[in-house]
Amino acid sequence: MAPKLVAQSAMHSSHRGRGVHSALNGDARDASAYGLTRRRAREAALTLDELALELVQRPYDLRHAGISFWLASGVDPAECARRAGQSIQVLFRYYAKFLVEARHHANRLIENSMQRSDECEDAPAGA
Repeated sequence: MAPKLVAQSAMHSSHRGRGVHSALNGDARDASAYGLTRRRAREAALTLDELALELVQRPYDLRHAGISFWLASGVDPAECARRAGQSIQVLFRYYAKFLVEARHHANRLIENSMQRSDECEDAPAGA
């Protein structure tokens, strides 16, 4: 987790106590409160059209979106896997489409660099 997010989570936990963390760890007393809170948050944050699309129906959807965002941002897949608590094999299996795009992006960067290098070599001396 990014250091800024760790700090925010720690601050939230110190103000809120057990809350969501307990629900995620199987505390039955808090589990229903977590579902209710998540539903209310969705209703408050999303438009009616977005609610109809069933965005973020499950907490896992947020995790998936976060990992996808990291990959699309160019974060090294090994680092994404480490932060997500997954093996690199699992990451490649479930996020292959993002990794393919990363490969295409890397190829474009290399091609652009090679083109600039060729242009420098082709330029007349002293130009």
